[in-house]
Amino acid sequence: MPGRLVARLAAAALRLPVIRPGPVRVTRDIPVRTRDGVVLRTDHYAPSGPCAPTVLIRTPYGRGGPLRLLGRLLAARGRHAVIQSCRGTGGSGGTFAPLVHERADGIDTLDWLRRQPWWSGALGMFGVSYQGFAQWALAADAGEQLRAMVAVVTASATRDSTYAGESFALDTVLTWAELLHAQTVPWLARQRELKRGQPRLAAALDHLPLTGADRVATGVTIPFFQEWLRHHTPQAAYWRERVFADRVARVRAPVVMVTGWHDIFLPAQLDDHATLHAAGARPRLVIGPWTHGSPGLFAAALREGLTWFDVHLDGPSDDGRPPTAAPVRLHLGGPGGGWRDLPDWPPPATDTPWHLHPGGELAVRPPTPSTPDRFRYDPTDPTPSLGGPLLVAKRAGRVDNRQVEARSDVLTYTSAPLVAPVEVIGPVRAELYVRSELPHLDVFVRLCDVDRRGRSWNVCDGLVRVTPERFPADPTGVVRVPVALWPTAFRFATGHRLRVQIAGGAHPRWARSPGTGEPLGTAVTLRAGWRQVLHDPAHPSMLVLPIVHTAPALPPI
Repeated sequence: MPGRLVARLAAAALRLPVIRPGPVRVTRDIPVRTRDGVVLRTDHYAPSGPCAPTVLIRTPYGRGGPLRLLGRLLAARGRHAVIQSCRGTGGSGGTFAPLVHERADGIDTLDWLRRQPWWSGALGMFGVSYQGFAQWALAADAGEQLRAMVAVVTASATRDSTYAGESFALDTVLTWAELLHAQTVPWLARQRELKRGQPRLAAALDHLPLTGADRVATGVTIPFFQEWLRHHTPQAAYWRERVFADRVARVRAPVVMVTGWHDIFLPAQLDDHATLHAAGARPRLVIGPWTHGSPGLFAAALREGLTWFDVHLDGPSDDGRPPTAAPVRLHLGGPGGGWRDLPDWPPPATDTPWHLHPGGELAVRPPTPSTPDRFRYDPTDPTPSLGGPLLVAKRAGRVDNRQVEARSDVLTYTSAPLVAPVEVIGPVRAELYVRSELPHLDVFVRLCDVDRRGRSWNVCDGLVRVTPERFPADPTGVVRVPVALWPTAFRFATGHRLRVQIAGGAHPRWARSPGTGEPLGTAVTLRAGWRQVLHDPAHPSMLVLPIVHTAPALPPI
């Protein structure tokens, strides 16, 4: 099918602004040489006509598939699209080492762009997931020539997402390592493994010690996986050259951020938004009902990104382009929700404590004298993770939690049916008072929406790894554990109930706590132990929800 027709059909399917696509000239496998002599393979989608802005995409996932479509869409709209494979991937030379070379390679690529006869001096960048990390690595060095950025389910720093709550995001990291390795194996072999349900990956997620999990999943040792198991402490110098959060405030280009409520990088991306806002920038933020790989996410990102380039990369025009939209557009989940436009994130809200009470009750009234609740966590049969923010879309997002809530190692606290809707928009946090047989443990907290049929749908959650050094116990052995849950925007409908789950883990989303304090990568001894959750006036365990007033819904994005 001719490229021009593909671009026209894709634009119609994605509900993009109507254009008359021009001819596109494609040059593939251009060698771009870096300062250390490595050749980065690059594709160039050139529009017809005079010099035009350039949009750069740097990726470790190959230059085919959706990126070919994006290249044609950009060029058909009168921009140069440059799509480059990161070193060690997609035919580029060198060895892929996540985050290590992206700043230097990005700078060298920008220098190459500046020497091209079609360079206009205006640069835009687009990136999903790791492609966005590569954007942030370069953005501060691009200076005033960087006119617009589109950052999709990504962030400037990955360390805190990798070790959320100072645990280890095992499912995300190992699944990503397996995905990258799969790009190097024959296509038929990969299809067979997928058809079988990826049994090697499933076995690897349960394997101990974790230092052998990469070989179980892929048959080879993955250097960065081994490094991430070793360099997990917050003070690790290893991460200083691999995070770019301290450079975000220097970026002056307009940035649009697109993410989802069940994305693995949501908290980190919102940190970037806050940093830009504090520096005086006015980024646009779009948060939808998406996971990291939701089918609708890429389409929404294209619509947002191409419109953003129309407004900011090319400069204002009077040819019917839409004006700059509201600073924040988010999807409010739950019955009666929908899309909302807001002036800022987070919106004004009343932080409202919902206290844990005896008998599994959740209520806003203060706690009364009570006996602690108790459960036993056994890492040989770890509490499983269901849905939520995961890398693989088909396992992520909202699911019915009744199966896991029926386990003896999960405590639940449920409100009475609501007599009026409750809208929660913003950061969510819990504060628990815990006593444990073992000093090393994990505390997992999840907020659910229980519908009229009794189904319990996860809304947001979080986990914290407790160690004696980070959370010293008081003389009675009680530890106060603050837990930051994923932010959310959700409407709990009349007749529904709020539910809080408390467990000792969520495996394999987070690596199970062995209960021994052994090093992350080499732990093999597993110890079970009881935990108590206190909820008396001296130990008011609670979930704190940012409750807002009702606002009208908007049409779909």
